[in-house]
Amino acid sequence: MSNEHGTLIKSPKQLIIMVFASFFVPLIIILLLMVFVNNGKRTDSSPSTDQLIKPVAQLNFHDASAPREMKTGEEVYKTVCSSCHATGAAGAPKFGDTAAWAPRIAKGYDALMTSVLKGKNAMPARGGSSPDDVSDYELGRAVVYMTTAAGGKFPEPKAPAAPAAK
Repeated sequence: MSNEHGTLIKSPKQLIIMVFASFFVPLIIILLLMVFVNNGKRTDSSPSTDQLIKPVAQLNFHDASAPREMKTGEEVYKTVCSSCHATGAAGAPKFGDTAAWAPRIAKGYDALMTSVLKGKNAMPARGGSSPDDVSDYELGRAVVYMTTAAGGKFPEPKAPAAPAAK
């Protein structure tokens, strides 16, 4: 008996085939795995992922010389005031709460507007809004809207005069 083993590769042609096979077979397996993984449906992703990763703020441009469309009291309330007055946060009187609004209504519209424009207690001046976003007139409309819901009878503020044409 002989202790020598025969070689698996007996010719140069077999050597070339084995070299190519040892390179291309793993490459093909890896490519097939990549295609399989990329085409599979992800079950762990929710459809609201785009909502979760969207930017928090958006920049909107507008023509400063264009005539301004005034917001209603309800619109101003929803965008500026409701963050505190809807829940009563930081001691703010809740929208429609007659008992909480009665002492404030008794002081009058001008006193309420002073509180709105200058701030009071935890409420920042103008409710935290900018004069570029909400005018004094629009804030006045919001005051009338909120006090009317709580039993107040303030008249709608007078609209500002239109700017003179150049």
